Amino acid sequence: MDSDVTPPAEPPWSGRDGEAPLTPIRRRVVVSGRVQGVGFRQAALDAAARRRVSGWVRNRRDGRVEAVLEGPPGDVVAVVEWCRRGPPLARVTGLEVFEETPELLSGFRIAASA
Repeated sequence: MDSDVTPPAEPPWSGRDGEAPLTPIRRRVVVSGRVQGVGFRQAALDAAARRRVSGWVRNRRDGRVEAVLEGPPGDVVAVVEWCRRGPPLARVTGLEVFEETPELLSGFRIAASA
């Protein structure tokens, strides 16, 4: 291995401070209501950053917001529950949740609208 190459950072579910590694889960959520133009994507990024959750969030052309959340089960569930409320200016009227196979993502980002 080349000594100039920095090894990749461990994914957030690899365990902390002697904890056993956690098996990540992945959920895709689609949020309906007044969820665009109210800071939902930035607030979702902040919610994910407070937890060990990787993935992305984006606006959809149909007026909904979609996110992929991946990481330790408890943290992913907490962010899914946050999506049921959203930020203060949002009015969430529906939430669809889909189980998906984890892709071992690292980091969370705001993606381009689709």
